[in-house]
Amino acid sequence: MRKRVIRVPEIAPASEQDWLDVNKSASVEVSSEDENHPIEFALLGDEMRGWRAAEPGSQTIRLIFDRPQRLRRIWLAFEDSETPRTQEFVLRWSSQVGQPFREIVRQQWNFSSPGAVREIEDYAVKLADVGVLELIIVPDKSGGEARASLVKMRLS
Repeated sequence: MRKRVIRVPEIAPASEQDWLDVNKSASVEVSSEDENHPIEFALLGDEMRGWRAAEPGSQTIRLIFDRPQRLRRIWLAFEDSETPRTQEFVLRWSSQVGQPFREIVRQQWNFSSPGAVREIEDYAVKLADVGVLELIIVPDKSGGEARASLVKMRLS
């Protein structure tokens, strides 16, 4: 038997990562937003409030980068302690506006208070020439009145 000990690089905690400054490198499009929870809160740092849609149903957050980006990590945080539901989100990218999207991940999560109220997703990716990054959130797979929300999104 041959054996080797491998070293797996540790991923830095979200608080210690060198994150991309989306304020300086991208414009954002959003399908709707609650005026008290604008998208800037999720992208630029007000984790206490985050972004929230103004209406129920599927919502889209689209980052359009000024220059193509190389992404190595995508970190997302969702939270809901009020409405038990199954949420689905799709994260996808394109090299530029108008080009076909490539799916990165499609994920479902069951929010149920008190135990499962916060979903953290941390993806190690190797994406080059990302012109557009899109997050589509279906807040309630059963079609209920829940509104999509995003506590935080970080990219590196």
